Parts: sequence; C-alpha cells; structure tokens
Amino acid sequence: ITDADDFRRRTGADAGAGAGIAIWTTTPWTLPANQAVALHPELDYVLLEGVLPDGGVRGEHGGDANGGGDARGGGTPDGDGKRIGVVVAESLAEACAARYGLAQASTAARFKGAALDGLRLRHPLDGREVPVAPGGHVTTDAGTGAVHIAPAHGADDHLLGLRHRLPAATPVGGDGLFDQSAGELAGKHIRKADADIAAALRRRGALLHAEDHLHSYPHCWRHKTPVISRATPQWFVGMEHEHLLQRSLAACAGVRWTPAWGRARMEGMLEARPDWCVSRQRHWGVPIALFTAKKDGAPHPRTRELIERVARLVEKDGVEAWFELDARELLGDEAREYDKATDTLDVWFDSGVTHACVLERRDELASPADLYLEGSDQHRGWFQSSLLTSVACRGRAPYKGVLTHGFTVDARGQKMSKSRGNVVAPQKVIERFGADVLRLWVAATDFSGEMAISEEILKRTTDAYRRIRNTARFLLANLHGFDPAQHAVAPARMLALDRWAVAAAAALQRDIRGDYSEYVFHRIVHRIHNFCTTAMGGFYLDIIKDRLYTTAAGGVPRRSAQTAMHHIAQALARWIAPVLSFTADEIHRALPGGPRDAVFLYEWHDGLFDLDGGDALTMDEWRRIIGIRGAVAGELERLRSDDSIGSSLDAGVEIFCDGGDRRVLEALGGELRFVMITSEAAVRPLADAGEDAVAVGDALKLRVVHSGGMKCRRCWHHREELTDGRDLCDRCITNINGAGEVRLYA
Repeated sequence: ITDADDFRRRTGADAGAGAGIAIWTTTPWTLPANQAVALHPELDYVLLEGVLPDGGVRGEHGGDANGGGDARGGGTPDGDGKRIGVVVAESLAEACAARYGLAQASTAARFKGAALDGLRLRHPLDGREVPVAPGGHVTTDAGTGAVHIAPAHGADDHLLGLRHRLPAATPVGGDGLFDQSAGELAGKHIRKADADIAAALRRRGALLHAEDHLHSYPHCWRHKTPVISRATPQWFVGMEHEHLLQRSLAACAGVRWTPAWGRARMEGMLEARPDWCVSRQRHWGVPIALFTAKKDGAPHPRTRELIERVARLVEKDGVEAWFELDARELLGDEAREYDKATDTLDVWFDSGVTHACVLERRDELASPADLYLEGSDQHRGWFQSSLLTSVACRGRAPYKGVLTHGFTVDARGQKMSKSRGNVVAPQKVIERFGADVLRLWVAATDFSGEMAISEEILKRTTDAYRRIRNTARFLLANLHGFDPAQHAVAPARMLALDRWAVAAAAALQRDIRGDYSEYVFHRIVHRIHNFCTTAMGGFYLDIIKDRLYTTAAGGVPRRSAQTAMHHIAQALARWIAPVLSFTADEIHRALPGGPRDAVFLYEWHDGLFDLDGGDALTMDEWRRIIGIRGAVAGELERLRSDDSIGSSLDAGVEIFCDGGDRRVLEALGGELRFVMITSEAAVRPLADAGEDAVAVGDALKLRVVHSGGMKCRRCWHHREELTDGRDLCDRCITNINGAGEVRLYA
C-alpha cells in the first residue's frame, strides 16, 4: 500500500509501514504483467496483523510447479520477528495466518472490498503503482480473496481490465520468452522462470508463502501441450458496425431451418457473440494484406487501392506473392513508416465467403444457395460466418435453407474414436454391403439427432434394401416381352386391381415428394419399404402372379398387370434415385421401351393416376378388402402350420360378414378367389356362420375347407370339372386355345 493515509481514511485503520494486500497465484510468470489487484466489492476483508517468527518465507518448496527452486531460508531485509499487516478476506484470515506462520495474529480492521476501490499499490517486482479494482469473479474457495490481475493473460482479467481501462501490456513475446521490459527475467522462458520470480520476491521481502501445487491447466486439444493466454493486437469485424449483428439476426427469419430448432440455436449464438476476431498467427493461409503505421498501427490511408494491387499479384502468383513482397514495391519510401501485416485470415472467414467466391462466380450455381448442409457444430462455424459475411456484403443471408445433421455414434451411443476401437469405416461397409446399403442407412436414420451404426443395424438395413431391390426385380422380370408403345393398356381399360395399384403409387409419390421437400429422408425410406413389403409383396404382386402366369400372353388381363407394373417400376426408380443411386439407375436402364439416359436426368413419373368416380371400387373399399384378405391369409397360415393344408390353393374359404364388408366382397363376384388366392371363395351373411366358423374380428368369421375337385396341372387351382382323364381346367383351356378369360377386378 503506497498511501497509508488513504488506507486509513477508507478503513479507519493504520496500515503501518510496508503493509499490503496478499495475493495468491499458481502462475508466478504472470506477475510481471500485473496491472491491478481485484477484490470482490461485497466480500468482507480484514487487515490481518502479526509477526513472522522466522522473518522469511514459509513452505518447504517454491518456484515452478515441477518442484524447481528452493524458497527456504534467506530471511527478510528486516531480520527475524518482522511485524506485518496484510489485507485478506475475512473468511480466509485464519487459514492465511496459519499458512504464513503469523504469531500474535489479530484483526486490526474489517471492511468491504468496495472500500478499497482505486487504492494505489506498489508492484512487488518493479515498483510500479497499480490500483485496486473491484471484481465480481473473485471467490474465497482458496487463497486470500485477492486476485492479481494481468489483463494480457486471462479472459476474466482482460474483461476486468477493459472495464477499468487497464493496459493489456505483457513482457512475454510470441516465443514464450520474457522481453527486455521484464528486466532481470529478460530472455527466460516463462515455464522456467517461476523459481527466479520466487527468488526475486523473496529478496524484496514480498513472498509470504510458497509451495508446490498441482492443478488443471489449459492444454492444446491436438498437441496435448500446455498453452497460455496472451493478449496481442488483432483484426476484428465489429458486430455493431452498421448494425451487422441486428441485421444478421433479422436475416435468420427469412431462412428455412431444418430441423426448426436450428433458428433458435443460431439466434442464441449470435446474440451472445463478441466482435469477430478474423486474424490468425499462422504460417499458412490467406494473408491479411494490410500495411499499418509503425507509430500507431493505423491502416495505410490508401488501403483499398493497395489491397486491389495485392489481389492482382496474388491472382497471378498465388498467396506467396504477398509473403514474398517487399513493401517498397508498393509504398516506395513510405515503406519505412509502415509494417507489412503477417497475419492470415481466420479459416471460417475463408469458408464463410464461398457465397461470393464460388456461388456468384459459377454460371451453373445460384446465390443465395437453396441449401447449406453441415453438422450441428456449424451454427458457430460455417453457417454463422457465411451469414455474417453475406449480410455485411450483400445485405441478405447467403442461403434460403440450412439443414443440420447429427454425428455418427456406435450402437451404444458412444462417439467413435480409434482409441475405443468402435470406428466403422465407410470403405469397409461399401466393400462388404455395397455403397447403396451405406446410403440407405444414412437416409433411414433420423439425422436430426445422433446417428447410430453397428453390424446389427447394417444387417437390418441390408434386409430392407433387399426387399426394395427384390420388388424391382419382380417387376422387371415380369415385364419381359412387354413393349409399352404396343402393349400398354389405356387406364380406362385396366382391371380394377391394377388401377388401384397405380393409384396407390400415385398417393405414395405425393407423400414422397412432400417428404423430399422437407428433407425427411427416414420417412421416405419407411414409406417405400412399407409399399414394397405390404402393398406390393404382401398384396398386389402376390395376387397378380396367377394372371401373369396363366392368362393369355397378349390378353388384357396380363397386359393390364404389366402396364401397372411398368408405371410402378418407373416411379420406383425415380423415388429411390437420390438415395439408392446405383440401384435406381440399374432399374431405369432395364425398363422396357428402349435405351434411356441416366435416371438422374428425369423428374417424377407423370404416368400415375388416381381412382375416380367411374371406378368400381374406391380406395377405402380396397382398404377393406386388404384387411379381410389379411385375416384370411392369417387363418390359412395357421392351418398350413398345422399341416391341415398345403398350398392356399388346396383350400376354399367362406367369409361371413355384413354391411359394407359384404357388399364390397360380393362386388368381386367369382374373382374373389383370385384375391384370396384360394381355389374357391364365397361370401355369406354373418348370421349363417356355424359353430365351426372362426371369428377373426367382431364382425368377421371364416370357415376354411379343403377344396373340392382335382388340381389343374397348369394353374394349380382345384376345380370340379377335372377328371382322371382331364388335367387342365376350363379357364386354362380358354387361355391356351381360346380368346382368353375375361377379368374385371383381379
């Protein structure tokens, strides 16, 4: 304390000669950069007085954190029994007295930290005067309740320094060595200076206690080596300049964010962000091509002109043109008065201006972009730097939409790392399962969260892929001999079931288009897989096998089915093209109708149509049929498992129901058996069901019996007209030798 009278006026206590404030630090190398001592304004402090019995420093060790140096002995200039007075936090006074070995310890005064605001202190190393500054970050977890402030070497210290206009000067150079302003420490590395600093404090009678202390310390995440905070002059983009921050926040409202929470995340990060430091001290990167005055650091008055001249040099010879440039080439004699900047641009600035450097410079691209796509960490990175630079330069966001995805984790949700051994390499997945399976896994996973991958997940994805691929194979295989230009059946002449299949595909295509526009890829995969599994494999394709294999080759029943399959195959190839790219192109090129360009050059298939008022059955009535058929199939499977029947064609089925169910089944007439894939099928009133009928719902009962008649060796249906000397049914004879059977529904 330099002014005892001032201290007395503030606290009512006599500090005595040599009294001071005790500070505690684990980074002695920062003491030469001290500019103040911080006390918490609301904490209680005391003037602690007592006698140092041994007249010197306490503690077994001193100096650096590795145990270097020796703080024992040496004494103080005043000899043994020195009486001292130190300001410490009241709650820590007892611990401090014990640590310092104070005899006859007593409290001479009590006061709030705010009472000492602005009190002048003498620096213990070089004698400079520094102030007491109130600091809300000061705690009493350890130490003395007084914190030495070096604004050049810590975030909290720097912020406090800004509030109190403290200089951010430091005697530490970029090489980690003290410069000449550090006096006797000049040339020493900060990691090796702690013992010297402790010795210097001891010689000046300013070291109360020293001991080794193990504590956490910031390290470089990549190199695993300790790092220091060091304030240096940098270049910034001011967020308040021309209301850049407010304009950027406003621009967020016009962007489509996927998922929707992306907007709130971006706005939250913008609202909390400081000015943007765009300079970096690297040996590579895009240079900040500026000349600054040696006297005050101001940019050259002809900076715009000079940047343009440098840009032309870089355009010709690359960025090395700047680093190799002699300032006299551009400034002449003025070069003596200016420094050539050696800083490079923040790489986020580099990537953030791609809207100007890429989108606006290529004819095939547009600005603003339809979509920026990256991981969720880019709200503080590329998404944000792109927004800020575009708003600053163009007055608008650089993108119409932003899509954010999660990161890949293993089956247990753990981040992948080599040390854990849980990394799944994409190349190995492709080698084993194929690229389309990997792509399908990505699309089938909800990307808004973390995306889990494992052997089991990939196997399930492979099963889903096979279902889609096998559906396409069935469609293509049964289009053999079909020329759409000659054989396609007009929609009005197609059978009811075929019209339903095309209408189901049309409805699905509308849903898929909506999902693609919303980037809900996992729902697209689910819809297509469900369509292939349930609507196609479990219903439509199962039913039309009989028609494809037994009706007249050129008849309407078969050509109608092929027409529907051709439409569905064309649509399917285009639905999956953005995801199963290789498979989609294979399907597309294998379709009948002549050679085609790549599927990616086509838009949605426009040959699909909906059912209309002229259709015999509505979509809702077909849903009823599908439900009843599912119940029949379940009962047939139960009997097959019991070995009561073999194939479903070995059976006949009676369906007992009323109301709409009965009406829709009766509408199918004799073709009901083809829908149920049984040799016989009949519809009866629910009241006619006997005790042997099986209830499969509140208003539906079934009776399954063995089919009468012999088995046709061609269609495998059991028919009454067959005898020992006749093995082809009437229907097959008509299809072979006659005009072919007539079908209306199935």
